[in-house]
Amino acid sequence: MRIWNFWQDEEGQDLVEYTLLLAMICLASAALMIGSSEATSGIWCTTNNNLSAAYSVATRD
Repeated sequence: MRIWNFWQDEEGQDLVEYTLLLAMICLASAALMIGSSEATSGIWCTTNNNLSAAYSVATRD
């Protein structure tokens, strides 16, 4: 009977559900960051190249 009562007890269920939800959000965030790393790198490289070109034009004698 003790095992059956333990099986039917729902105390602490919310904590497990919130923990699983938080884990899913963390995994989704990590996947988005990994997936967007190349695009972000490309944006920064393009910006750096444009700023370098603008600097060289601005400092011409």
